[in-house]
Amino acid sequence: MSTSPIKPGERRLLLILGLPTFAYALATTVATTYLPVLARDFTTSSTVIGLLIAIEGIMALLLAVPAGALSDRGRSRLPFVEWASPVLVVALALMGLASSLPVALALVIIFFAAYFVAYEPYRALYPDMVDDRITGRAQSTQALWRGLGTILAIATGGALLAIGDTVPFVAAAIVSGITIAAFLMLLPRERAEHEPNQSESLRDDVRRLYALVRERADLRAFMVANGLWELSLGATKTFIILYLTVGLGVTTSLSGLAVAGGAVFIAAATPISGKLSDRFGPVRVMRWSLLVYGIGMLIPFFVADSVVVACAAPLVGFGGGVVMTLPYALLIPLMADDDHGLTTGLYSVSRGVGTALGPLLAGIAIGLLDGVFPSTDGYQAMWGVCAAAVLLSIPVLGRLRDRS
Repeated sequence: MSTSPIKPGERRLLLILGLPTFAYALATTVATTYLPVLARDFTTSSTVIGLLIAIEGIMALLLAVPAGALSDRGRSRLPFVEWASPVLVVALALMGLASSLPVALALVIIFFAAYFVAYEPYRALYPDMVDDRITGRAQSTQALWRGLGTILAIATGGALLAIGDTVPFVAAAIVSGITIAAFLMLLPRERAEHEPNQSESLRDDVRRLYALVRERADLRAFMVANGLWELSLGATKTFIILYLTVGLGVTTSLSGLAVAGGAVFIAAATPISGKLSDRFGPVRVMRWSLLVYGIGMLIPFFVADSVVVACAAPLVGFGGGVVMTLPYALLIPLMADDDHGLTTGLYSVSRGVGTALGPLLAGIAIGLLDGVFPSTDGYQAMWGVCAAAVLLSIPVLGRLRDRS
């Protein structure tokens, strides 16, 4: 199977389409990675911290399908991005001022509500505007933007947090706002329009989606597998800084740089996996990458040594890069032409289950295994939860087949 070249106009479109991914990845990474660090000032319970970040998944379950479905009924999805993004930016900027659990909880709820109202319609622009023959490379470009936002957030967040609690949140809000504004100015709006579907109500949309999932074993398999992948990513994102700072004794600034160093392998994986996906199919590429990813995360679970963890970073980073890149490429061939937004909501429902369970299960495991892993205060238990989720997803992925 050969790959066809990307045309110059398509390359520009992919670069513009990826801008919100960078902005949202930067914003969500700062929120989910550094708010737990601040939260230790008003709670020492890893379970409570996990529940706080699990709000992301709950908001996905409540809002992803309605936002995607409503965007299918209009001629343009861009108003959702235009109206929800400013709310997200303001909520993020205020997070550094949170001095109690109720305030932090309220801001997290507002932030992720705005995120999913904006993100589901935005994500549906990919199947609307991108040719099927470059789906894998389109997702790798988007994942590069996502990786860049994640790396920037983690690499600078620790140093900015050392300056002041509000600094990383305000800085991320400013950069995210400017990036989304640039996207809205540069995207050719006439190409972003689509033919509205004929759904009469949200209840009708949900009923159709439920019937679709009930009848399609491949969609059910995708939802389970994607939920497990997001469970792993959510647990890692929530507790990685605490694992390094509390568990291994690394300073906050150095821990950010260490994670950013591992994220370089994520950045390397995204273009490689996109090209391999278009050539060999996303299922085959995912299967082998998941095996590497799962085994890589077992290493820090069993060994609490900074040198060993550093040696495992390439495996974890590369596998994580593939998992951040290809899931949506797996889903696009399963979509109906007039339900891109609705089915994208399905993607985020499965993602929401994972992002809700990941921080929660990892937090519980850390608390329960504190005595088993005393040298890291139990934080290495996080890796066991992540590895189990990834390895369990491999047989589920086997129910999907690549389409030529």
